[in-house]
Amino acid sequence: MKIHDISIELSPSMVRWEGDPPMQIKQVLEMKEGAPYNLSEIAMSVHQGTHMDAPRHFLQDGNLIEDFSLELLVGETQVVTIPDGAESINADVLKILPIKKDIKRLLFKTRNSAFWKTNPHEFQDDFISLSLDGADHLISLGIQLVGIDYLSISPADDFRPVHARLMEKGIAIIETLDLSEVQAGFYTLVCLPLKLKGVEGAPVRAVLLQE
Repeated sequence: MKIHDISIELSPSMVRWEGDPPMQIKQVLEMKEGAPYNLSEIAMSVHQGTHMDAPRHFLQDGNLIEDFSLELLVGETQVVTIPDGAESINADVLKILPIKKDIKRLLFKTRNSAFWKTNPHEFQDDFISLSLDGADHLISLGIQLVGIDYLSISPADDFRPVHARLMEKGIAIIETLDLSEVQAGFYTLVCLPLKLKGVEGAPVRAVLLQE
């Protein structure tokens, strides 16, 4: 079995949404300075790095990250490749993809994946994202979890409508995946968010298992 790590590395230099403060890692105790052990602390948004969005992120009374079942977050997943020439992941694009009937988890590998090789630490505002009619198509297919290989499932200039449409149906959203070394096909996804209480998102360590 091969394990593909599709999470990005958490560090103060990681790419983040423009305007978000960088992650901070602080060494609180150091043995070299006489402390009995080394101890670090971190400060970051729950939406930095590879992470999951829960409905509460855009819906006032939406579910929280703790409400997602583990059965949803572990299981068969299809990775599909979006053609480089596509301007967005819209319904027309999705209809020509070989999406398996009744698949519940879908990850989009797009031209965004090249950013992880060419410019992984600077925000790119020309990333491809899901359109509103694309979100409606996913809902019609019964998708329950969707992921994308950059910071947002939605366009940078209008990010609420697509998020809200998916969240109204309770669909889990995984963002900032690194699919640069993954081919289209079927895998077992393991995507476990930090067990945070009462929040609308959480960092995850996401991997794909390939037999």
